[in-house]
Amino acid sequence: MEFEKELKVTETNIPGLLVFDLPVHGDNRSWFKENWQKAKMTALGLPADFQWPIPLEESERSEADLHHPMLKDAKPMVLRRTLVTGANGQLGRAIREYVQEHGLEGFEFTDIDEFYFSDPAAYAQIDWSLYGTIINAGAYTAVDKVETPEGRAAAWKANAQGPALLAKTATEHNLTLVHISSDYVFDGVAQVHDEEESFTPLGVYGQTKAAGDIAVATAPKHYILCSSWVIGDGHNFVKTMISLSDRVANPDEALEQVTVVDDQIGRLTFTQDMARAIFFLLEREAPYGTYDLTLSGDSVSWAAIAREVFAQANVNAQAVAPINTEEYFANATVPVNPRPAYSTLDLAKIEETGIEPSDWRDEFHTYVAAARKGSGRA
Repeated sequence: MEFEKELKVTETNIPGLLVFDLPVHGDNRSWFKENWQKAKMTALGLPADFQWPIPLEESERSEADLHHPMLKDAKPMVLRRTLVTGANGQLGRAIREYVQEHGLEGFEFTDIDEFYFSDPAAYAQIDWSLYGTIINAGAYTAVDKVETPEGRAAAWKANAQGPALLAKTATEHNLTLVHISSDYVFDGVAQVHDEEESFTPLGVYGQTKAAGDIAVATAPKHYILCSSWVIGDGHNFVKTMISLSDRVANPDEALEQVTVVDDQIGRLTFTQDMARAIFFLLEREAPYGTYDLTLSGDSVSWAAIAREVFAQANVNAQAVAPINTEEYFANATVPVNPRPAYSTLDLAKIEETGIEPSDWRDEFHTYVAAARKGSGRA
């Protein structure tokens, strides 16, 4: 039989007998009602008085159709849930905001009080067959405190053991696992880091994050988003600089100058952009794997960002004094986690998915304005 034929009519030697060639599928699906093309067929002379629907007892059905339930008997599919951990952190709040703004359903937001994902016993309390995705927004991020005995233990549980348990669960229940990594998994020697670079963490924080990444990568369906210099709804560098700029501008304060490190280079990542990227990858079903994710634009130092904050907040950028990292921590009385000198991440791979990171300066100025308005200082 010739398949994918064009619709046509052929006259025969028998008066009134016409042969119609109809396009059919080259498999056992046979000929569908959808093949009826009224305008074309009536133009060719085919009578248009078929009575639909054809009674089932008079119809020819494929083997597959014979075993399909009637539509009235079909059960609607249950929406598989998405579990978001670390819901009270900067990224967790941004994800919740995205879900609410877009009217998404089936999301559960948990934090350590509801679901301690570093505790193996906590997993037995959840019916994982109801879930399709886990978004892990939880982590231990006090990068200097991890250099203490207490902080080290807490970081290994939250950043390594927890993700390993999530990966095990995702593998066992065929779940998609989204996890957030950090520029601290690199030593900062290369000026730009891509997804193929080997882990070379300088301190405990980076070691715990690298261990978590390795564990998550064992889950067949995983997305690891490596970010740097994260800014969102919560305590962060930009908000600290706004506060310091206000103090310098206040004549009642004795603060005239603020020192900020000038030898650490990178780009900002805003949590709202991270949330959008997460849902973009999930909705587009992008290839699983690791993706670098920051905003685009030029790479600058923390001191340069501080000057921009001061300039926008109170036009007092001259109060920011650059200093190198070694001098900045010279008089530290507590352990200090080593910082990567270069934290710029290569965006080529994530751009291939269709994501177009905006320039960090555009997002930055909007963020500073909103932060000042929220504090009543606009």
